[in-house]
Amino acid sequence: MKPFRVVAPFVPAGDQPQAIAALASGISSGDRFQTLKGVTGSGKTFTMAKVIEAVQKPTLIVSHNKTLSAQLFREFKDFFPDNAVEYFVSYYDYYQPEAYVPTRDLYIEKDADINQEIERHRLSATRSLMERRDVIIVATVSCIYGLATPEVYREMKVDAVVGEELDPEAFKRELITLQYERNDAVLDRGRFRVRGDVIEVYPAYAKEAYRLELDFDTVRRIRRFDPVSGNILEELDAAVIYPAKQFVMPETMVQRALAGIKAELAERYEELQSQKKIVEAQRLKTRVEYDIELLEEMGYCPGIENYSGPLSGRARGQRPSVLLDYFPDDFLTFIDESHVSLPQIGAMYAGDRSRKQNLVDYGFRLPCAMDNRPLKFDEFETLTKRVVYVSATPGVTETTKSARIVEQMIRPTGLVDPIIVVRPSEGQMEDIYTEIKKRNALGERSLILTLTKRMAEELSEYLASLSLKVRYIHSEVETIERVEILTQLRTGEYDVLVGINLLREGIDLPEVSFIAILDADKIGFLRSATSLVQIIGRAARNAAGIVVMYADRMSDAMRIAIDETNRRRAIQMAYNTEHGITPTTIKKAIHDILERHKEEKQQALGTELETIKSAYNLLVPEQKSALIKRLEREMLEKAKNLEFEAAAILRDEIERIKTGES
Repeated sequence: MKPFRVVAPFVPAGDQPQAIAALASGISSGDRFQTLKGVTGSGKTFTMAKVIEAVQKPTLIVSHNKTLSAQLFREFKDFFPDNAVEYFVSYYDYYQPEAYVPTRDLYIEKDADINQEIERHRLSATRSLMERRDVIIVATVSCIYGLATPEVYREMKVDAVVGEELDPEAFKRELITLQYERNDAVLDRGRFRVRGDVIEVYPAYAKEAYRLELDFDTVRRIRRFDPVSGNILEELDAAVIYPAKQFVMPETMVQRALAGIKAELAERYEELQSQKKIVEAQRLKTRVEYDIELLEEMGYCPGIENYSGPLSGRARGQRPSVLLDYFPDDFLTFIDESHVSLPQIGAMYAGDRSRKQNLVDYGFRLPCAMDNRPLKFDEFETLTKRVVYVSATPGVTETTKSARIVEQMIRPTGLVDPIIVVRPSEGQMEDIYTEIKKRNALGERSLILTLTKRMAEELSEYLASLSLKVRYIHSEVETIERVEILTQLRTGEYDVLVGINLLREGIDLPEVSFIAILDADKIGFLRSATSLVQIIGRAARNAAGIVVMYADRMSDAMRIAIDETNRRRAIQMAYNTEHGITPTTIKKAIHDILERHKEEKQQALGTELETIKSAYNLLVPEQKSALIKRLEREMLEKAKNLEFEAAAILRDEIERIKTGES
């Protein structure tokens, strides 16, 4: 395999070298759990990349949502251009799981819209794990959901070697077993076509296709080519074609499983009958017998994953095979934003089981459907032998399990965490007014955090009555308007911004030097130690940053947040003194915030459009029509959400496709 090698225009700096060395040493010495605890802006992603380079192990990086996963995927792609960096997230653009609501006697059929480009990424990830070790996969919790076993997936492949015999008819049957469709007119991803002695296959996980030229029953030539232009890219000695779907089974296993499915149906049917659930019993019999018929004839049926237990030969209750099973035993796992990702991983099983239980109880599914499930948390931990938690605010799970907690506190700018002051809530309005006036005199801005929307609005009105330029932000304020308000705060059109949770905005506000936290001592997630630490970080962009907590007592969360911030400040200031660094407020252009926001949204939409279009061949009328219908649905959804600019872009794109300009 190729060694992992980081390509970057910079080298480790600050306390990154120590963090990299400590984590790599812990992995090499067999530490099961470690934590990388780093402040925002300290370069944790680069540290992760350098650790992978140091230990040279296949790596899984788990993030808690698609957006962050995509960002990490792009960054690691840049860091490791010579290695296999893959993306494994849910491939549904839209997903409505099968469900039954007993109180309303409402059955909801499964409905999904699969993103074919993401499906390609998923298949590419499993293929890479089959063929090489220099693999990094960035994934969401989708990685704990069931797949075919690695053994079956490895067995379910077709090989072709130049100079060796190949039975064309058997080869075509094998491709169909791997869920490839034959289409001699159009070669699309996941399809193959036959032209005389030439067989062309477009693997579902690739961007290029294979052309096999036969001389009777011998492979004379194999070439890799661009299926759009037809240009030959490479002459090959051999080709390996993996399944077009991630849940596939050889015909022998399907036939063997049918007896077990039939036996379970008979047993469950009698059980429901004995409970006087006549409707449920008949419903189950009808549905399962139809699926059995399809499995006997086609080897596949809609919802085949609900029979994954008997199909794979698992005992009842035994965990499914998942992406983690495809990794070699010595793989490394990073769990990014672990304080959010770990609870999410732990919550998946219970939610899935609750939905499936209703389907089983009311005769929509056999009990074996319960085994088509995500991993339990302890099963996930059993499969991950070397784990590095990554978070600025790790939780109790991370800190108690970790053999070592490696800190990364130094920012390249030299900025330190802000000063924290606790003041009584009595007289807080007068105190806040005084502080705001001080900041205004220096050309600086202020943030005030409340606990409720109503309080944010009323406080804004009160401060406005004192001739302060103030606005509020909460969830009912539209995204574009929020960005406009933030821009106006930075330019000085407003001096004060009031809100409930200003962490999610994701835009740096270096002009803000004063943050007031009202009701800092209240109990709840908005005033937890983690939330307070994150809020305090908002003032870390300004060298004169100060945070005032207004409270009538010192809560445990406040004490933890204050102690942690003071500890970080001490480390950061000592480093600055030792290296002669003078912290300076970040200077950041103001005029382009809104434009950049709009441009980023347009770029994101453009990328999304290209991804959607890449899954369709516009030369085929049926596919062109399907693409237009899909874009029309997207356009209406954007308009419904009042995203009129995005809707207009989609409208214009639809028109171009209809007229043949796109």
